[in-house]
This record gives sequence, structure tokens and C-alpha cells, in this order.
Amino acid sequence: MEESNSHQTPAKSAPEAKGQPGLSLSRWESGTAPSIPTVDDQDNHSDTGSAIDGLSTITSTTSLRSSIYEHIEENGRTYHRFRQGKYVLPNDEQEQERLDIQHALFNFALGRLHLSPIGPEPQNVLDIATGTGNWAIDFAEQYPSAQVLGTDLSAIQPLHVPPNCRFEIDDAEDDWIFNEQFDYIHGRALLSCFKDPKSVFQKAYDSLTPGGYFEMQDMVWPFQYMGDPPTDSALYKWMQAINKGAIQLGRPWNNVPHYKRWFEELGFQDVVEKKYYFPLNAWAKGRFYKEMSVYAQTDLLNGLEGLSLKVLGAMGWTPEQVKAYLPAVRDDVKNTKMHCYAPVLVVYGRKPISQA
Repeated sequence: MEESNSHQTPAKSAPEAKGQPGLSLSRWESGTAPSIPTVDDQDNHSDTGSAIDGLSTITSTTSLRSSIYEHIEENGRTYHRFRQGKYVLPNDEQEQERLDIQHALFNFALGRLHLSPIGPEPQNVLDIATGTGNWAIDFAEQYPSAQVLGTDLSAIQPLHVPPNCRFEIDDAEDDWIFNEQFDYIHGRALLSCFKDPKSVFQKAYDSLTPGGYFEMQDMVWPFQYMGDPPTDSALYKWMQAINKGAIQLGRPWNNVPHYKRWFEELGFQDVVEKKYYFPLNAWAKGRFYKEMSVYAQTDLLNGLEGLSLKVLGAMGWTPEQVKAYLPAVRDDVKNTKMHCYAPVLVVYGRKPISQA
């Protein structure tokens, strides 16, 4: 983990992974782990399962979903009907399970739900593009003082939630007309969501109470490699194609490195950026990274088809062409000779208490 600001957030106990009894969510503390993973050159990745106590595959339980909402079906997958076409990933059961795994991945890596120093009793909290609502639900349970609102284009959240948590169908790119101001606003894994992320950040700034925090947790795209990238590999070419397709759709995925600068330009104070590394398979040395790679790999593999059908489809690929190409990409993701990782940036800042 790297940090671009000397501000330190007090460490908290890591939450236990839901659906994974006995899994220790060990993580690094400041200064106790390498800032970037190193290659396991002893071939200890040949049996990942033994290295992580049998965590070689991930399954997840899915909360009871409402069946009354309509969706759009394309190529055997379902997508949101509200503001149809704005978000490239599906919203079906397969995608909901991927989002549950992604939630476990971020919990594992960060060891907590947030890095912003929000204090012990937050009041009004907003989670934009909440997905299945796992983060909002966990936050509501951890902070009974908070009234937590999660918004999303899809109504795929559980029917039964804590009394201090609720969900609404909403588009974060629209004008924000909430009845309340928030003292904490959170967004995670939203690199593919917005045409103009900075304009959404402006809405967050305007919707915060003075002294409130806004936090974004997101992956840098395209993913990176230790050493020279294997430019002839299917994975590398797939990432380049996805990059072009996202630009063609008008929602480029390469904005995450700009987040910290945009926070500062919008007027946030005490802006902090922390960097994490998510290896895509067991190439990285150490139990922590090997455990993390199981979550990261499952997250990516479960999302490959859904996002490829939309993004590569925008470039003229047929569903048959997409599905024929993806097996080679999956093989590369699993290949421990491919030292690929997802850089993850967590950026947070505070709205000034007094306005100039």
C-alpha cells in the first residue's frame, strides 16, 4: 500500500468475510508490508489451495431478491431498464454474486469499509451505485447512529435490511435532489459508470455537510504487470480492446488516476490517496496476496462475459465472436506466468467547514 499524504487513518479490526467461515481477513498495517507484491519465484503458486487453506474457489449466498422489477434481456443476460444502456454490466443473479465477491475482495484488502476518518457516530450516509447493497448494509450495521441510503440504476438489493438502511432507484449523473445533506458519501468500483466522473464528484461536494467526507475506491484501468507487459497475450489485447470500446461508448475507464486532482480542484481539503495492489492470480509471494488473488480472479472471471458483450459489442463484435475469444483471456488470467495486477486507488477528502 502506498499513500500520497502523511495523514494516517486509525486501524480498525478487519471484518469477517461473509459466507467464508474461518477465513482470516489479515491485512497489512502501515509500514508492515511491501508496497507492491513481489513475484513468487519458488513456484509456491502451483498449489494455491494448500497455501490458503482450501480457499481455491469461492461460492456466495445470495439474499432474497424482489421479482417485481422488470429488466432488459440481451444475449441471455439481463440489464437495468431504468436509464437503459448507461451501465455496461448485467444485473442478473450471476452478476449479483460477482458483486458479493467484489465486496469481500475490498473488505479483505482494506480490512474495513472506509478509510475516511468519519468519527464514531456518522448521521446521514450515501452510497452511490450501491449494486447489491452489501456495503450500505454492512455500514448500517456497524454504525447504528447512521441513516444509510444506497442508490442504483437496478433494484437488486435485498428485501430485508437493517432499519437504518434504505435503497432508492436513482441515477448519480442526474441532479441530486435529496432531502438531506450527508456527512459521508461513498462510491466503489465505479470506473465504468460515468461519462464525466468529475461532475458527479461536484454533486457529492455540494451534497455534503461542512466537514463531511467523500470517498472513492476504484481500480486503475487497464491493469498493469510486473515487468514488461505480454503484448501478444489474449488478456493484454482484451484490455486494450475494452479500453477502446469504453471510449467509443463515451464512458472511458481510465479516469481513476485523476481522482485526487479532481478532489482538490473541487475544493476538498485534506485529500488523501492510498494505493493497493490486487494480483489476478497466485503469482505474488505471501499468503496475504495469494488469498487476495482468489477473490480478485473470481471477480474478474465472473464479470468477463457480461462486460465484454456490451463493450466489445459497441465495436462491432458479435456475441459469438466475444464468447469465442474469452476462453483464451480466462486462461491468461489463471496463468501464474502472467504477473498481472489491478492497482486500486482509495481517495478521500473533506468539505471545508467554513466556505470562502
